[in-house]
Amino acid sequence: MRENNEDRPAAPAAESASEPDAGTVALDKDAAPGEVLLKVTGLQKHFPIRKGVLQRQVGSVKAVDGIDFDVRSGETLGVVGESGCGKSTMGRLITRLLEPTAGTVEFEGRDITHLGVRGMRPMRRDVQMIFQDPYSSLNPRHTVGAIVSAPFKLQGVTPEGGVKKEVQRLLEVVGLNPEHYNRYPHEFSGGQRQRIGIARALALKPKLVVADEPVSALDVSIQAQVVNLLDDLQQEMGLTYVIIAHDLSVIRHVSDRIAVMYLGKIVELADRKSLYESPMHPYTNALLSAVPVPDPRRRAAKSERILLRGDVPSPIAPPSGCRFHTRCWKATEICKTAEPPLIPLATGHQVACHHPENAEDQAPQDTVLLTAAVEAAEAAGVEVPETAVPDASKAEATEA
Repeated sequence: MRENNEDRPAAPAAESASEPDAGTVALDKDAAPGEVLLKVTGLQKHFPIRKGVLQRQVGSVKAVDGIDFDVRSGETLGVVGESGCGKSTMGRLITRLLEPTAGTVEFEGRDITHLGVRGMRPMRRDVQMIFQDPYSSLNPRHTVGAIVSAPFKLQGVTPEGGVKKEVQRLLEVVGLNPEHYNRYPHEFSGGQRQRIGIARALALKPKLVVADEPVSALDVSIQAQVVNLLDDLQQEMGLTYVIIAHDLSVIRHVSDRIAVMYLGKIVELADRKSLYESPMHPYTNALLSAVPVPDPRRRAAKSERILLRGDVPSPIAPPSGCRFHTRCWKATEICKTAEPPLIPLATGHQVACHHPENAEDQAPQDTVLLTAAVEAAEAAGVEVPETAVPDASKAEATEA
């Protein structure tokens, strides 16, 4: 999702807060390492669809439709999923760049879901965002010095030694020459622009940084540099990250825990090792099977890629029950009628699935697959037990 062609520090302009405001949140106590820093409950964002002269609402795009998770101080939570699953919208919701439709967002134990501009002002110092596109998230009319110093001006903060000295220090921290202070964004490469965005996000020494696909627009060689930079900064400054990406290799490298999203929902949440070694949701399994293995010796081996049937359904009218049941090779009648909750299973996994893989079946009484599931199994190359095939599919096979 592209940003407007102007400076986008995660500290929007606000009127002076010289006197205390009733809606202001005082963030006076830092979360200790391992403690919950951010807690999200039932978060939703529905974008209205309007038509006609009177612009009546005729529907809504359910971009994020009820997600629950927490982020602990000092960790990196990776968020993955196909394009359009709601990852970027979720990032904008937890940084309050978008107003949630429903649900709550708690930062350091305080509800910030519906705070106004003045109420959000203290929190803006502690939560920053790195935007996806380094070309459109920097104002081309401003110098690098003006861009990186914007958070100081907006928050009324004067760093020790002066703003210019601090900006030059930040440029050096992210691997840029301090002499670039007076240059403009068009004079830099994509990787250098992303480093400028990182420097801006770190200006106020935040506690939480939300990175929305920070390397997706960069060359592979530059991606590694930026990812390693984020990792080094986390160790040096004790940062907490929420990193949104669709590249599973990048997420595996940087994350402590990983949340997998599908059509506005989190379908699996687990620590990195458990998720990659033993995925439990069929969708996660399909995603991981698409990751190429850089081993020439396996070139002639049979591909284990799981090909999903059909396209992702529309978020305007998502399927009933489990949203993945239209493409899943394990879907039964209960998957079509009842939405599975995100519950903890073995090894600390949280999975939203009636028939998880590598775990005990949550609906053992429902064994007959849907006809669509049989077709999905054929597309995915998964064997289906004879007892699980519905009668209609058996009759069609007999006639054929």
